[in-house]
Amino acid sequence: MRQANRREWMRGAATVAMVGAVPVRAMAAGTILPDKAEPLPLAAVRLRPSIYATAVETNRGYLYRLNPDRLLHNFRLYAGLKPKAAIYGGWESDTIAGHTLGHYMSALVLTWQQTGDTEMRRRADYIVTELAEAQAKRGTGYVGALGRKRPDGTIVDGEEIFPEIMAGKIKSGGFDLNGSWSPLYTVHKLFAGLLDIHGGWGNPQALDVAVKLGGYFARVFAALDDARLQEVLGCEYGGLNDSFAELYQRTGDRQWLALAERIYDNKVLDPLVAGKDQLANLHANTQVPKLIGLARIHEITAKPAPAAGAGFFWETVTGHHSYVIGGNADREYFSAPDTIARHITEQTCEHCNTYNMLKLTRHLYGWRPDGALFDYYERAHLNHVMAAQHPAHGGFTYMTPLMTGMARDFSTVKDDAFWCCVGSGMESHAKHGESIFWQGGETLLVNLYIPAEARWEKRGATLTLDTAYPMEGAAKLAFTRLDRAGRFPVALRVPGWAHGQAAVEVNGKPVTPVFERGYAVIDRRWKAGDTVAIRLPLDLRVEPTPGDDSVVAVVRGAMVMAADLGPREKDWDSPDPAMVGANPLTAFRPTDPATARYVASGVFRPADLTFVPFFSQYDRRSAVYFKRFTESGWKAEETAFLAQQAHARDIAARSVDVMHLGEMQPERDHKLTSDISYPVSYRGRQGRDARSGGYFEFTMAVKPGPLVLQAIYWGDERKRDFDILVDNVKIATQRLDSDKPGQFFDVEYPLPEALTRGKQNVRIRVVPHDRSSAGPIFGMRLFTAKKGVTA
Repeated sequence: MRQANRREWMRGAATVAMVGAVPVRAMAAGTILPDKAEPLPLAAVRLRPSIYATAVETNRGYLYRLNPDRLLHNFRLYAGLKPKAAIYGGWESDTIAGHTLGHYMSALVLTWQQTGDTEMRRRADYIVTELAEAQAKRGTGYVGALGRKRPDGTIVDGEEIFPEIMAGKIKSGGFDLNGSWSPLYTVHKLFAGLLDIHGGWGNPQALDVAVKLGGYFARVFAALDDARLQEVLGCEYGGLNDSFAELYQRTGDRQWLALAERIYDNKVLDPLVAGKDQLANLHANTQVPKLIGLARIHEITAKPAPAAGAGFFWETVTGHHSYVIGGNADREYFSAPDTIARHITEQTCEHCNTYNMLKLTRHLYGWRPDGALFDYYERAHLNHVMAAQHPAHGGFTYMTPLMTGMARDFSTVKDDAFWCCVGSGMESHAKHGESIFWQGGETLLVNLYIPAEARWEKRGATLTLDTAYPMEGAAKLAFTRLDRAGRFPVALRVPGWAHGQAAVEVNGKPVTPVFERGYAVIDRRWKAGDTVAIRLPLDLRVEPTPGDDSVVAVVRGAMVMAADLGPREKDWDSPDPAMVGANPLTAFRPTDPATARYVASGVFRPADLTFVPFFSQYDRRSAVYFKRFTESGWKAEETAFLAQQAHARDIAARSVDVMHLGEMQPERDHKLTSDISYPVSYRGRQGRDARSGGYFEFTMAVKPGPLVLQAIYWGDERKRDFDILVDNVKIATQRLDSDKPGQFFDVEYPLPEALTRGKQNVRIRVVPHDRSSAGPIFGMRLFTAKKGVTA
């Protein structure tokens, strides 16, 4: 087993050493913490009043609102049975239909475990019965709702793609497989739901359906040689390897383990196992479940390579590809390591990524408990997961935008979205009690300070954890019952950002704990009625962004703070606030400590700001990241800004026509036509792209004399080539390939006067090259050339 380099997470976490890519520390004589750990069962934990308990109840209301028969519509229809209710809209009416039902099944189990609500169990059992009927009607072992879009645009039963694949007719892209949208991803969600229901209360029919479904796909994969299998795995397949590994655990049938190990994407996973970060430009959430599968395979087989890949991936993503709130990815994709400062946009932090990263964290922690793992877990759980559910109507975000002035978009009570993040959201908010308490050997570990009660069967104990954290830094654990009193260690996590500044009391009296691997450990004889309390400092700090110390965020304990920029209904059109000065934290004054509210005076330009917890900005606009300047640096920045504004005014004065791509009315006004082309929104700008085989075209006004066509691009696009034509005459071939990292940039195309002479308007056409895409283009403008400038 190899040892990798140590590094800090987000410059504030405790250091982590990696042995076989599993976080550990050197085992000193007399070490107390266990070698392995497992969480107390979710069913043994009940949340006390807090934002987390509210989230569970809001989510439970959402699960009640959903109609299982509507989610089962395609399962019955494609099996030749009459649906019992109309299908839902959004993604459930597309070829990815069925993924939501899998998440819903898992969320029902988790909510039953977290709350004891028997209706959740009844619904889950009903769904299994319905799936079994549909599976029996088909008679092949297959059951599913996914669709397949044929060339004529009609959507049919997606099962028809699998015989084609078995025959070697494979057309696989990142998200399309023979005309179906990520079909194996959808299959994985169904497997996961079935296995969760079986594991939740031993429903034998759920396992039977899963085994028959597994048999169907075992035949599909058996028909593929290794090269063709890799073609198939080029399309997102979720954590299908995890499902087959778990199926082996439930049945003991080794064919499932062999299949789990064969479902291995060589291109992505080989570098990670070898300790190489090649994540840039990979779709983030496509990858995370693969590593969860590797983690599960390691737990079953004890093979070191899967553990090395899973551990290296976790270390790399959390240390070099994560935002301050713990989420990752911009426009769903990883960027180059340590380039977060160049990717602070409205398309940051897809929720599914964090949902899966927290799952992976739990696996790694179970192998070797280390508080640094839960420093990340807590950061992402508090600041991202809790930001992604609206506490009033229960809607979920897809992205959690970190760009200044952007508001969050939530799925609505119309239930017409059913994004992937709606599915992962309904699971995330069903299980806030799952990682508070852990046990290993004789040790009880407290990892999250969330008000809760729990049963610890090993000691016949009832535990009560009282706290107002994260608003306050104190938490108290009480043994309200302890049938098997005696000596054992209690380990309270001390986050890395606390730098060991933790005060601990037992029964109200100060004690000196042993500090080990991110924990304050008290090893003593415990009896019923005993309490142990911890107090952590919640000082504000400025946290630099990995790779760019000039871009910073403000953090209080584990809680990311945000400048409150006003209600979402009011557009943000002011300059981004900047932090100026050598000691900015001296300007912060608490105005309401109970809600962690501060006013910062004299340190931000152009105006003072009020700071609040970021997660709580559900219907407000925020600023999280700030460019930091010295006083002299800020004066230079102002000068550059004024020069940029003068140039923009000059171009505006010479403009003949402006096309705001991606906006409905301007596109209508300019008579836009298109095919395989889509509007996009990025960094507060609207735009449009076109995919291979498509185009977009529109009319622009012209005037006599030399003209220039200007297009606006984002400088960090992945490689692509496309042509720009004016009245069917090609004027340029544009290549985008990370031309101007971290910024928008303009390209000017002088037009030959012959193209516009005698005309009042022209048609601009944008066409991607084969197997490429065009744009996105974030606006086009025609303006007169300066005197003396000709085409």
